[in-house]
Amino acid sequence: MSGGMIRAVADGVTLAVRAQPGAKKTAIVGVYGEGKAAQLKIAVQAPPVEGRANSALTEFLAEMFGLAKNRVELVSGELSRSKVFLLRGVTVERAHAKLVL
Repeated sequence: MSGGMIRAVADGVTLAVRAQPGAKKTAIVGVYGEGKAAQLKIAVQAPPVEGRANSALTEFLAEMFGLAKNRVELVSGELSRSKVFLLRGVTVERAHAKLVL
């Protein structure tokens, strides 16, 4: 797992995500890019309209990490496929353990 995808911050970790909307189901499908530019590639069932894909990603990450939805925050990339989410209360080690691909 790349060091660029998961970064420790004061509240938890940030996770760089590359959204792939319009999929049959929401799931992790791999890694997009490499090194510091690496992003976790997630196929999203919801379409990229009216924030539906962002909401679906937030719910997916909250469920994956066992967090309440309000502990997962989209911090950048609202209108882009490249997004950064803040996972409050998650350690880098826990994030790595959950994201073994």
